[in-house]
Amino acid sequence: MLPATSKLCAAISYRHLRNMTGLRRQAAVAISQELSKLAHRSAGPSAWINQVRRRSSLLSSRLEETPFSEMEMSYIKQGEEALQKSLSILGNLDGWKTETLVGNGDKVLSKVLPDVGKVFRLEVVVDQPLDAVYSELVDNMEQMGDWNPNVKEVKILQKIGKDTVITHEKAAATPGNIVGPRDFVSVRCAKRRGSTCILAGMSTKYGAMPEQEGFVRAENGPTCMVLRPLAGSPSQTKLTWLLSIDLKGWLPKTIINQVLSQTQVDFANHLRQRLARTVAAGC
Repeated sequence: MLPATSKLCAAISYRHLRNMTGLRRQAAVAISQELSKLAHRSAGPSAWINQVRRRSSLLSSRLEETPFSEMEMSYIKQGEEALQKSLSILGNLDGWKTETLVGNGDKVLSKVLPDVGKVFRLEVVVDQPLDAVYSELVDNMEQMGDWNPNVKEVKILQKIGKDTVITHEKAAATPGNIVGPRDFVSVRCAKRRGSTCILAGMSTKYGAMPEQEGFVRAENGPTCMVLRPLAGSPSQTKLTWLLSIDLKGWLPKTIINQVLSQTQVDFANHLRQRLARTVAAGC
């Protein structure tokens, strides 16, 4: 029986079986039963059997706690897919064309991808350390409407673990109502890889947030922001924002392109002003 149990445990090590909670629980129970049999066959079970039995019992109890539901796992997977796809797009430096170039060095690039459409890439340097920028964009996400006029509201609908959230964002109408109010339901994930932070997301379905009256439900993604300390100047942060949005509705592409590139430039300016005020208030 023990060799068979070992094979069952070995199966858990394969990546494609790790999420099969039932199989892991079955393995833990089988180990516990087998160790009990071994213990009863001898007058005094050895120390290693007692130790393994305790660990097996702990494993069984932990496996009884299902950390994420099937739906939550699907959201986590969507967030990770958005991250990987966004990094793949940013990693390909061919074909980018300049949309906007600002005197302070901020620039917006764009290119058209066959399976995504037109994407925009903002590249800026912010005169604040990475942790301050990360805190504003992630920890204080719901306050974005306070400092970015292009955003009416950001609300976290659900948190899943420490890296993934479901959000509802309301975008403000553009001046002259050229583009009316849009809203988005997104899954977002935040990852840190060494000194680099990646904030990725994409549109998703969330039953508790159906389409809202007065708003056109737009779609975004894959999208991400990459934050890293500026080389040679750790007190500054290089921010790269990949933006991919389908605003829906009947809008000329020329207007869409102009609005999206300007939105990115405006975002950088509003973020700088917000961080400057935050630093001043903390002094």
